[in-house]
Amino acid sequence: MGENPEELFPICTPGASDSASFDEVAELLWLSGRTITHAIMMMIPEAWENHATMDPARRAFYDYHSLLMEPWDGPAAVSFTDGSLVGATLDRNGLRPGRYWITEDGLVVFASEVGVIDIEPAKVVKKGRVSPGKMFLVDTEAGRIVDDSEIKSELASAEPWADWLKDNLISLNDLPEREHVVHTSASVNLRQRTFGYTQEELRILLGPMAKNAADPLGAMGSDTPLAVLSTRPRLLFDYFTQSFAQVTNPPLDAIREELVTSLKTSIGPNGNLLATKKVKKPQVALDFPVINNDELAKIANIEAPIGAENEGERLAIKVRGLYRSDGGEAALRARLTEICEQVSGAINRGVQYVVLSDRDSNAQWAPIPSLLLISAVHHHLLRSATRTKTALVVEAGDVREVHHVALLVGYGAAAVNPYLAMESVEELIRSGDVLGVTPEAAVGNLIKGLGKGVLKIMSKMGISTVASYCGAQTFEALGLFQDLVDEFFAGTRTQLSGVGLGVIAAEVSARHAMAYPPEGIEQAHRPLLGGGEYQWRREGEPHLFNPDTVFRLQHATRERRYDIFKSYTSAIDDQSKTLMTLRGLLGFKAGLREPLSIDDVEPVSSIVKRFSTGAMSYGSISQEAHETLAIAMNQLGAKSNTGEGGEDVDRLLDPRRRSAIKQVASGRFGVTSLYLTNAQDIQIKMAQGAKPGEGGQLMAQKVYPWVAATRHSTPGVGLISPPPHHDIYSIEDLAQLIYDCKRANPSARVHVKLVSEVGIGTVAAGVTKAKADVVLVSGHDGGTGASPLNSLKHAGAPWELGLAETQQTLILNGLRDRVVVQVDGQLKTGREVVIAALLGAEEYGFATAPLVVSGCVMMRVCHLDTCPVGVATQNPELRARFSGKPEFVVNFFEFLAQEVREILAELGFRSIEEAIGHADALDIRKAVDHWKTEGLELGPLLEGQNFDRDVPLRNLIGQNHELEKHFDQQLITMSAEALADRSPVKISIAVVNTDRSVGTMLGHEVTKKFGIEVLGTDTIDVTLTGQAGQSLGAFLPAGITLRLFGDSNDYVGKGLSGGRIMVRPDRAKTFQAELNVIAGNVIGYGATSGEMFLRGQVGERFLVRDSGATAVVEGIGDHGCEYMTGGCALILGRTGRNFGAGMSGGVAYVFDLAVAEVNKQALDSGELQLLRLDEADVDFVRALLRTHQEETDSALAARMLADFETDPAAIAQHFTKVLPRDYAAVLETRAQAEGEGLDPDGDVVWKRILEVTGG
Repeated sequence: MGENPEELFPICTPGASDSASFDEVAELLWLSGRTITHAIMMMIPEAWENHATMDPARRAFYDYHSLLMEPWDGPAAVSFTDGSLVGATLDRNGLRPGRYWITEDGLVVFASEVGVIDIEPAKVVKKGRVSPGKMFLVDTEAGRIVDDSEIKSELASAEPWADWLKDNLISLNDLPEREHVVHTSASVNLRQRTFGYTQEELRILLGPMAKNAADPLGAMGSDTPLAVLSTRPRLLFDYFTQSFAQVTNPPLDAIREELVTSLKTSIGPNGNLLATKKVKKPQVALDFPVINNDELAKIANIEAPIGAENEGERLAIKVRGLYRSDGGEAALRARLTEICEQVSGAINRGVQYVVLSDRDSNAQWAPIPSLLLISAVHHHLLRSATRTKTALVVEAGDVREVHHVALLVGYGAAAVNPYLAMESVEELIRSGDVLGVTPEAAVGNLIKGLGKGVLKIMSKMGISTVASYCGAQTFEALGLFQDLVDEFFAGTRTQLSGVGLGVIAAEVSARHAMAYPPEGIEQAHRPLLGGGEYQWRREGEPHLFNPDTVFRLQHATRERRYDIFKSYTSAIDDQSKTLMTLRGLLGFKAGLREPLSIDDVEPVSSIVKRFSTGAMSYGSISQEAHETLAIAMNQLGAKSNTGEGGEDVDRLLDPRRRSAIKQVASGRFGVTSLYLTNAQDIQIKMAQGAKPGEGGQLMAQKVYPWVAATRHSTPGVGLISPPPHHDIYSIEDLAQLIYDCKRANPSARVHVKLVSEVGIGTVAAGVTKAKADVVLVSGHDGGTGASPLNSLKHAGAPWELGLAETQQTLILNGLRDRVVVQVDGQLKTGREVVIAALLGAEEYGFATAPLVVSGCVMMRVCHLDTCPVGVATQNPELRARFSGKPEFVVNFFEFLAQEVREILAELGFRSIEEAIGHADALDIRKAVDHWKTEGLELGPLLEGQNFDRDVPLRNLIGQNHELEKHFDQQLITMSAEALADRSPVKISIAVVNTDRSVGTMLGHEVTKKFGIEVLGTDTIDVTLTGQAGQSLGAFLPAGITLRLFGDSNDYVGKGLSGGRIMVRPDRAKTFQAELNVIAGNVIGYGATSGEMFLRGQVGERFLVRDSGATAVVEGIGDHGCEYMTGGCALILGRTGRNFGAGMSGGVAYVFDLAVAEVNKQALDSGELQLLRLDEADVDFVRALLRTHQEETDSALAARMLADFETDPAAIAQHFTKVLPRDYAAVLETRAQAEGEGLDPDGDVVWKRILEVTGG
C-alpha cells in the first residue's frame, strides 16, 4: 500500500463484522481510482482457475489481480453502489439466491426471493437471477441494465493484463534444475526417531497415501487422550483442532464441486494494492501448496532476473529452525527471537523468499516444531508491518499428515516441503513395505494426497482457494497456555489453557533423546516405537475401549452381572490414573446436599427414557445390529436412531423394530413423507463428531441390493453424502428445514445435531431461535463407520466444553427453557451421564458402547465390510456370526441407569431433572502428578454457571411452532372428503411468498391416514396463484397435485414423495417463459418419487440427490443432477457448469448439451456416458414433452413436439442421453440374471455386480 501504509490504518475497523470489513476495503479500492465493478471483481472473483472456456483476457484479469489480493471467500450475495451504478454479485459457489424482475416501465426489483412487492404480472417483461460469480448491474444515469459479459469484457480489455501477468509470474519449470538427493536408510531412521515417527504412522498414514494418493480412512472414532492429557510427548500439531462450518455458513463440496476450488497459488512479495497501473513484483506460481525437495531447492536458490537492478543477487535465504535442546524453554525462546530478527534483517536487505528449515539436527541441536517456527515468524512480521514483503516456505521433518500441512498453511506458510515424509515413503518402497508403485510415483501420490486433504479441510470452513486459506488460522487451540497462544499464535481461540513453552521444549527433548540417547550411544537402525494412536497396542497410547474393558462390558451384559458392570465402569472412570478425558478431571462436591436413600431416587424405568442410541445407518452396520438396538430401545421406552441410511418400509411400519428417531442428513437417503410421518423425533444432522464438515460415505462393497433398495440407489456403487445440506446455507435456511420437518410431522420433535467447537453456544442459540425442539452437542470423539483419519483425530472439541458453552449461552440469552439439550460422544458410564446432566444436558446418546455390547470388538475396519463379528458388515456370511441380542442392550442401559441412581442418591438429587444444570455440584479434581497438567485450566467448564436461582436451567416449555397458522390448515379442511373416503377434490387458492412448505402438512395428513395404500393420482388437485414461498411441495406424497400459476422460490419439491408439482407463469404474462426464471435453487433435492413440470428456467443444483422423481424444466444453473442416484430429468435448455457431478444413477435427457459443461472428472473417467437416443428413448422423451405441454401449456414443448411430427430424426439428434456407466451396467446385469432365473439379490449376481462396477 505504498511507502506509508500506516497512514491508512485501521483499514478495517477492529471488531466489525465481515460485511463491514468488506465494505471498507471495497471503498478503499474504489478511492484508489478503480471503478466499483473493478473493485468487486477483485474481491469476489468468479471461479476462473478451472474454467476451461473462459475468455483468456478475462482470465488474465483475474490472474493478475490474484497477485495483489486473495479472494474474499464464502457464501455471499453482495449489493453495491457508487452513487450511479447499482449492482449485485454472487459468490463463486452460488450459495445465496439472487432474483430480479424488470417491468415495462423501467422498475427493477432485486431481492433474495420473488414476491417481496406486489407487481402486476402483465407489467413484468423479464424475470432473471444472478448466477455464481456473475454480476447484475443497473446504470441509473444511462437508464439501462449492463450485462455481466459487457462489464467483464470492458474491464478485461482496459489494460494489457496478460502482458502484466507474464512479467510478474515465474514458473518453477523456468528455474534451474537442482540435484536430487537420496538419503540412506540409517539417515532416514535417525531423523524419523528425532521427529517421533512411529511404525503405525508409516503403516496407516504414509503407506496408504503413497499408494492411493488420498487421506486414509478409519472407523469407530477416537478414544485416546487429548494431547494435553497424554503422558507421551506429542507433536505441537496435536494441540490444535480444525474449525468447521456448521449452520452459519456451509462447508463446501471439494469433491463434486472441485471446479470452484483452487490449490493453485503464487508466492512472493505482494505489490502495491492501491496502484492502478502496472505493478512489478514477480511471484513464483505453484500448482500445489505441498512441494517436493527439487521444487524447494529451486525456490531456495532463486536469484534476481537478468535486467533487474540487483541482477544475480540471491532473493531467498534458508533459516535454520534448530535450538540447543539442553537449554530448555529459555534456549527455545531465545532462538525464536533470534530467528525473527534474522528474518527481519533479511527482508530489509531485499530477500523475498524465506525458507524456514528444521533440517540438519544433531545431538546438540534439536528441531523447533515447524508450527511454532512458522507462526512465530509470521506474527513477528505482521507486528512489524513487513509480512507482505516476503513469502514464507517451510521445510519440515515433523510433517506427515494432512492436518500438519493445513496448520502450517493456516499459520502463514506459502508452501510446505515435508521432506522426511517423502524420504520415508521412498524408504517404504525400497524396503518392500509398499508394493506396486515406484518411489517417484509414491512421492507424487503423497504430495497429491496431502494437497487434496488440505483442500478438504479448507472446504470444511467454506474456503475455496488456498490463497484465502493461507494465514487464516481457522483452528482452535486445545490445552495450550493462554500466554503462549497470545505470543506465538495471536488471534487463535482457545477454551482450555494448558501447557506452556516449557512443556513444548520438554516434548521436543523427549523425542530428541529417542535419536540421541543421553548416554551418547547411538543405534543406527533402532526400531521406531509401535504407536497405538489409531489401533490399540499394549505398549501404545491407552484407549478407553481396550480388550479388558470390552470383555468386562460384554460379560456383564450377557450374564446380567451388575457387579462385573461396576468393574467395567470403574476401569473406565479411573481417570485419576490415566487422565484420558476432561470429565476425568471433574469430581463431585461432597456435602452440598444431604445424601438420599436410593429408594427415594427416580426408578430405572424413568431414567432410561432419557437415553438414545447414536445415528448409525443401515448400511454402515448390519440389519441384525440395527434391529437389535431398535428393539431394545423400544422395549425400554428409549429411542434408537436410523442414521442417514433411511429405514426399510417393513421396519418403518413395525412399532417393535422401527427406530424412533429418523435422521435427515445431507444425503437424504430414504427421507420420504412416510419416513417422517412415522417418527417420534426428526434429527437434522448438521455435523458429525468424527468428521464435522464432511459428508458420510458408504463403500461400494457395502451397498448390497437390500441396502441400495432402502437408500433408493444402485447396488455395488459407492455412496457419498454432500458435505453441506444443499438447502442450508445460512441459519435462515436451517430455520426453513426445521419448519419443513415440523410440517411433515407436527407431533415429532425436531433435533439439530451440532459438534462441539468454540462458538457452539452462539450456534445453539441461533438454532433455538430457529425453533428446534432439541439441540444435540456431539463430542469430537464420536464413532463412525468411515472417516478420513485426519478428521477422526483432529476436528472438533470434547463435548464437555461444547455442552458448558451451550448451557451458559442459552441461559444468558433467555432461551434455556425453550429447548432440550442432548449430548453424545464416547459416553460409557453412569458417572459420565451425571456429569453431563450437571453441565446442562437432559438427554444422553450412546453409540460405541451399545455396539460393543452387541459384539463389536473394536477392530476399526467398519469401512471395509470385513467386520468379523457381523456388526459393521452386510456380508451374509459375516452377518451370521452376529451374537448380539436385544436383552444384552437392555441390560446395559438398565445397569447404566442404576449407576446413575446411585450417584444421584450420593449427591442428594431425587431425579436427573433435579440435577440438570447444577454445575455447582462439580469440582475440579486436583490433577495427579503429571508433567503436562500443571497449567491446565478447567475454569471455562464451570465459570459462568452462577446464575440467579430462578433462572431456568432446563427445558420447561415447548417451542411455539405456530402450526395452527400454517397455510395447509385451510387445504386440510378443504380436502376433508378426500381424507375421509378418497373422493377427488379440486381447490383453487391464492398464495404469497410467506406461505412456506405449502402442501407438506396436508401431505402428512394423507400419509398418516393412508400409509402405503396411497391415494390415486390427482385425488387432491390444488391450483395456486401468486408467488409461493420456500419449499413448495416439500415431501409431497402421492395423490396430491400442486399447480402454481406464478413463481416459486427455492427448494420446490424437496423430498418429493410421489406427489406432482407444476409451476408455470401467471396467465397474464407477456414474456417468453423459456427465457425467464420460474423457480429458485435446489429444486427436487432428495426427491424419491413423483413428477415436476417447470415451465421456465431454474437455479443451481437442480435435482441434487434425486433418487426416483421425474422432472422436466426449460433450463437450469450450475451443478445440475449432482449426486443423482435415480429418477429422470428432461432439460430443454442450457445446463450450467459441472453437470452430472457424482451422478451415479438415473438418467438425464438434455437438449443441445454443451459437453464442456459436464463434470470433467466424470467424463474423463468414463463414469458418465453421453449417448444418442434409441427408439425407446425417443418415445419416452416425446411422452414426457407431451405431458409437460399439457400440464404447463409450454410453448417450447409445443414447438419440439411439432418438430417430432415433421422430422423426428432431426430433433432427436439434438438430445443427449446422460447415463451413469455403472448404473447401466448393474441394471443390465440384474436383468440378465433374472432372464437366467437367478435371484437378482443373491450372492452369484452380487459378485457379477462387483465385477462390472469395480466395487
